[in-house]
Amino acid sequence: MTLKDRTALVTGGTRGIGLAIAKRLQTEGAIVSITGVRPRIALEGSMTYRAVDLSDRPAVNHFAEEVEGIGFDILINNAGINTNNAFGKIVLDDYDKILEVNLRSVLRLCQAVLPNMKRNGWGRIVNIASIFSVVSMEHRAVYSASKFGLDGLTAGLAAEVAPLGILANCVSPGFIDTDLTRKNLGEAGIKQLLSQVPIGRLGEPHEVAALVAWLAGPENTFISGQNIIIDGGFTRV
Repeated sequence: MTLKDRTALVTGGTRGIGLAIAKRLQTEGAIVSITGVRPRIALEGSMTYRAVDLSDRPAVNHFAEEVEGIGFDILINNAGINTNNAFGKIVLDDYDKILEVNLRSVLRLCQAVLPNMKRNGWGRIVNIASIFSVVSMEHRAVYSASKFGLDGLTAGLAAEVAPLGILANCVSPGFIDTDLTRKNLGEAGIKQLLSQVPIGRLGEPHEVAALVAWLAGPENTFISGQNIIIDGGFTRV
């Protein structure tokens, strides 16, 4: 598989799963741009970087205009945020911000890449959802709402653009071994969690990246509109 000379945009590409995806796409030959919220970062290889706050609607609209002008072959919407809270204590400002980042910015960037993909008759969009796009639990209502919505958005988009050579899918990771996972769960929480994961371990960012890169590459010619779960069997027990 090769993505030589294909241009790719990965949002939230500065760490964890997003960085692993960006590195994998670059290894496959793609010309990769990433986004994050920090003013500047140390870049991996020949990647380019743009700081953009995806919760800032005017900033997203401005960035989308730039994206449309550049023209990308591949879009990976990886950036996402979450705030866990009991349902009765959900803060509506948090709800608005989560939906802004996890759903509205995705829609806007998908709109921005479509003109170039349509002109070329080829494009790949992979939206990073979560196992909480197919299951949920306490304190995850808002996050699940955003990720269930992302799955629906992707399915509707895929139905519209597949005849044009543009394939759109979701990838939904389970519990992946990132700094954020370890910070949120702690060692005791991870140990308890792993008793529910048939494979018996956390996933690795590079495993998610391998799946995303395949979906975004030339070997994928017939998978579209799907939500592919990568969770070690967690949601199937």
